[in-house]
Amino acid sequence: MAVTNRDMANAVRALSMDAVEAAKSGHVGLPLGMADAATVLFRKFLKFDPTQPDWPDRDRFILSAGHGSMLIYSLLHLTGYKSVSRDDIRNFRQLGANTPGHPENFVTKGVETTTGPLGQGIATAVGMAMAERHLNARFGDDLVDHKTYVIVGDGCLMEGVSQEAITLAGHMKLDRLIVLWDDNSVTIDGNIDVADSTDQCARLEASGWITRKVDGHDEKDIEAALKWAQKQKQPVFLAIKTIIGYGAPKVAGTGKAHGGPYGPEEIAGIRENIDWPHAPFEIPDAIEKAWKKVGERGVEARKAWKERQMASPHKGEFNAAMAGRLPKNLSKAIIKHKKAVVEGGEKKATRQWSGAALEVITNLVPETVGGSADLTGSNNTRTSSTTAMTPSDWAGRYVHYGVREHGMAAAMNGMALHGGIIPYSGTFLVFADYSRAAIRLGALMGARVVHVMTHDSIGLGEDGPTHQPVEQVASLRAMPNMRVFRPADGVETAECWEVALSNAEGPATMALTRQGLAPSRKEHTDENLSALGGYVISPSGVKSRESAVLIATGSEVEIALQAQADLAKEKIHVRVVSMPCMELFAEQDEKYQRDTLGGDLPKVAVEAGVRFGWDRWLGPKGAFVGMDGFGASAPYQKLYEHFGITADKVAEAVKNLI
Repeated sequence: MAVTNRDMANAVRALSMDAVEAAKSGHVGLPLGMADAATVLFRKFLKFDPTQPDWPDRDRFILSAGHGSMLIYSLLHLTGYKSVSRDDIRNFRQLGANTPGHPENFVTKGVETTTGPLGQGIATAVGMAMAERHLNARFGDDLVDHKTYVIVGDGCLMEGVSQEAITLAGHMKLDRLIVLWDDNSVTIDGNIDVADSTDQCARLEASGWITRKVDGHDEKDIEAALKWAQKQKQPVFLAIKTIIGYGAPKVAGTGKAHGGPYGPEEIAGIRENIDWPHAPFEIPDAIEKAWKKVGERGVEARKAWKERQMASPHKGEFNAAMAGRLPKNLSKAIIKHKKAVVEGGEKKATRQWSGAALEVITNLVPETVGGSADLTGSNNTRTSSTTAMTPSDWAGRYVHYGVREHGMAAAMNGMALHGGIIPYSGTFLVFADYSRAAIRLGALMGARVVHVMTHDSIGLGEDGPTHQPVEQVASLRAMPNMRVFRPADGVETAECWEVALSNAEGPATMALTRQGLAPSRKEHTDENLSALGGYVISPSGVKSRESAVLIATGSEVEIALQAQADLAKEKIHVRVVSMPCMELFAEQDEKYQRDTLGGDLPKVAVEAGVRFGWDRWLGPKGAFVGMDGFGASAPYQKLYEHFGITADKVAEAVKNLI
């Protein structure tokens, strides 16, 4: 007897429910409900090759509703991905297995992005779809021509980030983006109408999408809808009507179907209802072979692509872009720029110096794609090399994200994960709180993204405490795998950009000033001192009589240097350490750290933010000059005086310590 779509979907259901039962935890409702639609998608539409999971021109499949992770693990296993073995399925949610509770791209090959925090998947997918269109414009159909498919649930669509992503995708006319909504009318608390009454199709249509309603348990209806979706000129939203927990005799279609385990009695009922008499984790040979053929379906397409790649005049450039390699002459260009900055001796805000560094970088690195959340003139993220990316000009390298900080951060994650793009984009530092969930996910995934965060302290002045970040730098420093750069002048800003771009294993935050700063680095050196994280920017001059160490970042380095000069007049000799990146300083060996920070000398740190995180470097007797509350509205000079972040206060702190 021929193997049917339903037979193959039931294999997905069986593996999913058996894994959740064995783990005694997990979410089986979505895999049971969406198995039919996902099977049609993988069997007849998705372009992929399990033997080459990183094939650049594969279709991207994102399970935005990441709690239903057994759906994707079952599909990867059945189609032949080596990353998910039968033992991994048996050991779902167990330490060391490639089947964690939510999909993690850094654990499981075939998982395109880490999902679980609802809404992140669809927002990240928008970035992937934008990356595909941009690289298609750059390299042509022969090398880049694929689609992005997403499965979302009600939770994804209720999260605010989904609105940012949906409207951005509609505005950009992302016709290679196809979203399948698991329209099961149920959330954990019960029927969807206890919490939401949105007409999702009307919502998507109002945002520039085209929609279609589909019977999620009718193979022909699903196939017809997906075939129709291939031809549309707008992003596509398919409302796939399903029964959550399909086949479960008691809980199907209820809030209890969302999570598991269901228990032996309910699982036995599912087996009976879907006509699956097989033992746990067993798949009949005929069904297993049918799934393996699905996995082999994309091999010829991948081989044909490889032939086109080898013959392409863009082969070298394409390979370099996808590998994320920086040009060899970038370092020399940064050195030349640094020398010009020193010779110019200008007083400028570091946001302006960032723009100047980006002029150099974007001219040499075509993979850089910038943007801003409606603050282009303030963030200084657009350069002469970056024209606007639009539906009529995908070759552009600058995205007008609008006031969508969260969606912007998630889209940049998607671009970075897609490959071929090094994204950066700007907003005010205080609005990092709007985008934090996506920033955190990028750090978890090791996505190479640069978050340009300007107006980094009370130094922004009159806009007041709503816009003045005091805890944001510390909170971002607390995030694992995040490098936070707070440069002091034009030289450090250029150096920090070079270091940020050179790290392909994680994101960076550039915390930049609104106010102008005097040059702190007045002598040129080819060496990138900021790469050390912290260094002596101004020695005491009399090491034998050195009394203390001042440590500062960003705009407060010039305050520390002034305090050093004032103290020297009183024959109190101190060194000044600039620490543009605590994370990089923490990576240096203990001897370098101790030598730089003057061993047991008393230490005073000065930063226009909260003290959190500084005591590691100050020791038990160190002092801190900074903020211990929110800011106020006034010219920034008055604010620094009002909050006591001045050279006089730094000098006073030194005297109190010695």
